[in-house]
This record gives sequence, structure tokens and C-alpha cells, in this order.
Amino acid sequence: MVIRPARLEDAVSIAHVHATSWRETYGRLIDDPDTNPWFDVDPRIGMWRTYLEDGVFSTAVAEDPTGVVGFAAARRTVEPEAVRPEELAMLYLLERAQGTGAGRALLDRVLGGRPASLWVAADNPRAHSFYRRNGFTADGATSSFGPLGTTVRLVR
Repeated sequence: MVIRPARLEDAVSIAHVHATSWRETYGRLIDDPDTNPWFDVDPRIGMWRTYLEDGVFSTAVAEDPTGVVGFAAARRTVEPEAVRPEELAMLYLLERAQGTGAGRALLDRVLGGRPASLWVAADNPRAHSFYRRNGFTADGATSSFGPLGTTVRLVR
């Protein structure tokens, strides 16, 4: 597994991983993921081209011999009342790459051990366990995002 900075030419691969990992992780929460626009690849391609062109995030990808299997994206926190100076905006791996150490390597690449915050679906026990092992704890804040229902803020 290779962990490297994302490049503009990775936009399509990242979009595919993003949509596929959403389906693998959150498909069970949605009545019909096949018709739900949150699971479409095409809009994510343009989104990722823009993110990578504009440097919106510090983005890294995990790549194996088959191609990109995961990515992480972090940035300075944009809220004026931010609880941490940085935010892990996204960390997604294909199901087949989970448990390989790629998630930890991606997290380390984009954040190191620095203080940060992130939002995670309340009903995602695997993610909660991963983040707990990496020093994050819930601070009591909740929100919602798209079709995920309740999300929980974690900090370290």
C-alpha cells in the first residue's frame, strides 16, 4: 500500500472510492441507495476536480496495485467558533482495504498527531472504534448531514 498526496488526475478515482465507500458504509441506512443522489459518482467527480485544483483540502490517497482504495482530506477549520484548529473532513476506504492499516496511514499523512475535530455518523460503530484508537473522543456536539441522520463531533 502506498500513501501519497492526491493529484488532480486522481479526481475520478477518489470520486469512485467516495461513492462506493458511502454505499458500503451507509447503504444500509437508506431505503434505496440506487436512486439516492448521495450515492452517485458523477457529481463527485467535478467536486473532487475542484477540490484538488483549488487546494481546498490537504488530501492523500491510499493506493494498492489495483489503484486508489482510500483517501483522507483535512483542512483548517472554517467555523469562527472552532473547537480545534483543523478538521478531518473525510476519510474513506473501500471495504476491502479496511483493516490493512491504510486508514491510520491516511490519518497520519493529513493530520499527524495534531489536535483536530471531525464529524462521524452516530450509527457507524467501526468508525467510532477507529477514531477512539487514534485519540478522538466525542465532545457532546451533534448535527446531521445528508441522509446520515445524526452525526457526532469527535475531537482530540
